[in-house]
Amino acid sequence: MLLTITTTHRPATDLGYLLHKHPDKVQGFPLSFGEATVFYPEATQERCTVALLVEVDPVALVRGKTWRDSVSDHYVNDRPYTASSFLSVALGQVFSTALAGHCKARPELVDQALPLEAVIAVVPSRGGESLIRRLFEPLGYDVVVAGAPLDDQFPEWGDSPYYTVRLNAALPLQRLLSHLYVLMPVLDNDKHYYVGADEVSKLLRHGEGWLEVHPERELITWRYLRRSRRLVTEALARLVPEEAADDEPPIAQDRVPSLHEQRLMAVVEVLKTHGVRRVLDLGCGEGRLLRYLLRDPAFADVVGMDVSHVALEHARERLKLDHLPSRLEGKVALLHGSLTYRDRRLAGFDGAALVEVIEHLDPARIAAFERVVFEFAHPPVVVLTTPNAEYNQLFPAMAAGAMRHSDHRFEWTRHEFAEWAQAVADRYGYNLLVQGLGPEDPVVGTPSQMGVFTHHDR
Repeated sequence: MLLTITTTHRPATDLGYLLHKHPDKVQGFPLSFGEATVFYPEATQERCTVALLVEVDPVALVRGKTWRDSVSDHYVNDRPYTASSFLSVALGQVFSTALAGHCKARPELVDQALPLEAVIAVVPSRGGESLIRRLFEPLGYDVVVAGAPLDDQFPEWGDSPYYTVRLNAALPLQRLLSHLYVLMPVLDNDKHYYVGADEVSKLLRHGEGWLEVHPERELITWRYLRRSRRLVTEALARLVPEEAADDEPPIAQDRVPSLHEQRLMAVVEVLKTHGVRRVLDLGCGEGRLLRYLLRDPAFADVVGMDVSHVALEHARERLKLDHLPSRLEGKVALLHGSLTYRDRRLAGFDGAALVEVIEHLDPARIAAFERVVFEFAHPPVVVLTTPNAEYNQLFPAMAAGAMRHSDHRFEWTRHEFAEWAQAVADRYGYNLLVQGLGPEDPVVGTPSQMGVFTHHDR
């Protein structure tokens, strides 16, 4: 495993002081599972790069262990190493002083925002590119992800779960190291060692100042603590005091809500304005909108539906449906189903929300989707959001013609969305209001667009 960190702060070689590793030396560090090497591929006043190379010794992994204890089961395993976990532990040991925020030689640099770029050469992501972005983009990183096929000679085998990740941001080095230390094993969703109560303290220590406001804090906690319900419950209770939980999702007063938070708040406001009490969240995913609806007393009956069993399980965990206070018990139900097949369970609701869902459907299935939602379910109010393709040119990390998510089948311009939405409204007896969501550019509009469909009878 290889991790590099680069800065263009001047003098760039100050990076050596912060890391307590001299740029002119190659240093080796023995680890219980192998060896770590620290070296500097470049070290000038203008640009400095440090590399952490971790080599796993497969013999050391099994020496002195029974087959029941062995990480690699004596080398015969379809997944012999939890690479991200090894790299995280190596980072914590080799850069422990920097991770703790100590630097006697340059103490003024510890809390200073530096231009930093971190590159993880190969990292497994059990959740694909989407998970990588969901973890790092809310922390302010410009994220570039490159995937790799399972085999270059057999592209029909599809993509592997391994990626090269490049992160750019201006922030203190300690904060970057903390993010990497916590989030790398979260990406892999596994660890190579036993996770006990001390891991809760590690998570809270290294997540201090950012984890409590991260939109994926439940998922991060769940995966970091290796899916131990007891430890996760303890960590979240310490991370978010119970008296604050009723106001979730929290938005710090000193930060602007993210674009997705703005979408969710706008959808909730529309539903409340139209007096919706019984609401469907169609394509609910992992429950971000459901969390808003659950905590708002304006809604009495909430149903989330998704085609993914995994997403629904994450939603159940995120919402803590098995541990709700008595006043909220039974308010939310989760359904497994497809939006392209008629489903009698969707009838009889006051409103339906579809937040960034339609662009994940194959164009050939949109006609079926329209009938399922607008003809058969036929709620009096439908609120639907989708990306504005014109705005993509303003995202510096996106290549021309690229889409915002690897699973998007299409992205509409403002004209294309308005044309589709008006045709649907005319066909199924709805009035239509289209509006933008997010910061507006005078040329390309807003990053997202929202259609509000209200039935003629309302």
